[in-house]
Amino acid sequence: MKQNYLLRSSRIAGYSLALFLIAIQSLALPTQSRAEPRHGIAMHGEPLHGPEFENFNYVNPDAPIGGDITFGSIGSFDSLNPLIVRGVSASGLRDYTFESLMARSFDEPFSLYGLIAEWIDVPDDRSSVTFRIREEARFSDGMPVTVEDVIFSHALLRDHGRPNHRYYYSRVASVERLDDRTVKFVFDPDGDRELALIMGLMPILPKHIFDPETFEQTTLVPPIASGPYLVQSVDPGSRIVYRRNPDYWGWHLPVNRGRYNFETITIDYYRDSSTLFEAFKKGLYHVRSEGDPGRWSQGYDFPAVTDGRVILESYDTGVPSGMSALVFNTRRDIFLDIRVRRALTLLFDFEWINKNLFFGAYSRTQSYFDKSELSSHGQPASDSELSLLEPYMANIPPDIINGSFNLPVSDGTGRNRRTLRAALQLLEEAGWVIRDGKLTNSSTGELFVFELLVVSRDQERLALSFASSLEKAGIDVQVRLVDSSQYQQRRQSYDFDMIQNFWYASLSPGNEQSFYWGGESATTEGTRNYMGVVDPAIDVMIAAMLAARDRPEFVDAVRALDRMLMSGSYVLPLFHLPQQWVARWSFIGRPDAPSLYGYKTDAWWYQGELVSESQ
Repeated sequence: MKQNYLLRSSRIAGYSLALFLIAIQSLALPTQSRAEPRHGIAMHGEPLHGPEFENFNYVNPDAPIGGDITFGSIGSFDSLNPLIVRGVSASGLRDYTFESLMARSFDEPFSLYGLIAEWIDVPDDRSSVTFRIREEARFSDGMPVTVEDVIFSHALLRDHGRPNHRYYYSRVASVERLDDRTVKFVFDPDGDRELALIMGLMPILPKHIFDPETFEQTTLVPPIASGPYLVQSVDPGSRIVYRRNPDYWGWHLPVNRGRYNFETITIDYYRDSSTLFEAFKKGLYHVRSEGDPGRWSQGYDFPAVTDGRVILESYDTGVPSGMSALVFNTRRDIFLDIRVRRALTLLFDFEWINKNLFFGAYSRTQSYFDKSELSSHGQPASDSELSLLEPYMANIPPDIINGSFNLPVSDGTGRNRRTLRAALQLLEEAGWVIRDGKLTNSSTGELFVFELLVVSRDQERLALSFASSLEKAGIDVQVRLVDSSQYQQRRQSYDFDMIQNFWYASLSPGNEQSFYWGGESATTEGTRNYMGVVDPAIDVMIAAMLAARDRPEFVDAVRALDRMLMSGSYVLPLFHLPQQWVARWSFIGRPDAPSLYGYKTDAWWYQGELVSESQ
């Protein structure tokens, strides 16, 4: 089983020429040796906010300060270090305690503004990036944030951090300390235009606290960092409490105005989704994002909703839906043949499942970037896309090229003989036939059996419905429910046949796409290439996307990537909600306008009895 996969993975080395040509094309464009230092940077074009901006558009700059909020989460945790693979870190650490050089705006696709760094400087070709550290920046123990801390953080995360950090930061060719407050990162010649922004989002850690020798070990010691909150208390696996740091150095910054308004933030952990919902109904936590259409339509009839103490809201967003899917682990021989993957996709009866399990509330996901201009669904390939895809046309179905592709549609009865016959035909072509009611390998006599690993009752319900459909084709699916810690460990080490997963998508996908489905990530534990994609065409599309210098060129490259991913049938696309559904207790206030990405709880506030009116 592993031998076939390793042979396929060995082709990664053959990608270098195509990727090199993409890089050369981007470097061959006219360059400018140096630009002026700027307050912010956009991936494409200019940032929305000018140098004198006072706050983001989706916050209330006059939001009151104080009060407490509690969130609920499923599972547990055993670490307070979110920057390593080992262990399961508590929620909120990266949001509330660890800061980056720059802060992201959610008013726009992908722009950053000064946080620890007061300005950023990049040449036109983005072959390097320079940051100026704010003189007032401090860690929570009062020590200043220095250039030495920035250089240390880069080396530490490059050598000991999560796989995505190791991948990104290893692409820095050299680091230069220009003076006491200025640092420059020079990129490898095969770098891309997003790396400057990636470095702006690098977490900054205190050199005097963290030891490289022990960094990869899990810990429950509250971290020293530079963010707006401190870890006040920890009940391992059950609860973490953050307290607003009155001495936080960055309250005055435009990127923070109107944000981080609660005095304390508590995150409580629950064993399953049913218990989690019951806790919300009792007011044990205060904001709930709802993803279950049945619960949204019928479960929110409890007294606190009817008397107005709990408010139900729906939010439209301007971002892609992301990809929620059942993942074929192609490291397993059983899923190596694309005909098998396409057959199982035919056997997924979305119409029946949507009607009977989800009140018809879901829309079928037809693209990795559905609901956005980045989606290839319904769009014929442009000339620019065709130029990128031309060497790989033999592997792309014509309906994906011309935009007419749609996932199978059933009559919703649960008895779809036509799709069953089509699926069995594909399986027979791949060497699987029905014998004594069981799908059997015609050469080896092996039965078609696989495990579908799930982590929640909601996932289990969907998995059992799918398993029932596959049983009609003689396929034995063993649905196994495991706890969150075991699930996380098995997912990170790719120790599964099939799982359900969600890949978030933004309006500016970038380097994370290599982490999701790049060839090298397929053989690196801890990445999100759960399906094990190894395809030179996909790597070339990602490289073209990263080399794009304007929005139209970028959109074409992303659509070309989308077409290659859909052509490979690496996942069985599921569905998405038409809106964000949120319930909140009424003493939690929020701004009138959400962000482009939907609601952001770091801009919300407590509107009951307040600790104070201002900071």
